[in-house]
Amino acid sequence: MNDYELKVYDEVEDWKRKLTRRSGMMNRISKKAQGKINGMIPEKVHEMMTESIKGMVKTTLFGSQLTTNKDQAAGLTLAERDELMRKKTAVFQKTALVEGAGTGAGGILLGLADFPLLLSIKMKFLFEAASIYGFNTKEFEERLFILHIFQLAFSSDEIRRETLSEIENWEERKQTLVEMDWRKFQQEYRDYIDLVKMFQLVPGIGAFVGAYANNNLLKHLGETAMNAYRLRILKKAPEL
Repeated sequence: MNDYELKVYDEVEDWKRKLTRRSGMMNRISKKAQGKINGMIPEKVHEMMTESIKGMVKTTLFGSQLTTNKDQAAGLTLAERDELMRKKTAVFQKTALVEGAGTGAGGILLGLADFPLLLSIKMKFLFEAASIYGFNTKEFEERLFILHIFQLAFSSDEIRRETLSEIENWEERKQTLVEMDWRKFQQEYRDYIDLVKMFQLVPGIGAFVGAYANNNLLKHLGETAMNAYRLRILKKAPEL
């Protein structure tokens, strides 16, 4: 492999080490509190929320499939794909920032609208990422991989490690995965963003919090997607 691929391999290994580190104390306390709250929510409500997010995601997946340019990275090297990915991430960060500022400034009602809007922006971005790295999202397993990237980015320590393991062994794992665990998917995502997004509903600071949070969430998703696809491309350590 060339020098750039060797550099990327080291970056991916460093990223994996960061992913598998234990979260900070505040995150662990927050997750524990959210777990208790989730335990108090009636099962019917959990089922309703799961079906709602499942419907939102599937609708967004369908729309993104239609609007993504499938040939935008044809013939590019890995270095060129990475550069295109960085530019695409910056564009989507700005989109999410504007959306977060707008809904945050609008108070509680518009703040609630932020959830599906931001979710659609993230899913559209992941379709673009798949296209950049040369993966065909018409294939069911590639759409499933997109959902695993999303879960890898927005989940607790335990689920993050499980998801990373599935992504590292995707060629084997995809044969046994027929559907996403939607209950786990929605609960992990809500728990991850609830604390930050709650402050977006506060009058006076909502616009700032919404813009800042959305920008950082897309930046984090961009890093996760880039390295997840790099991991699949570089299946083994480069030979020196």
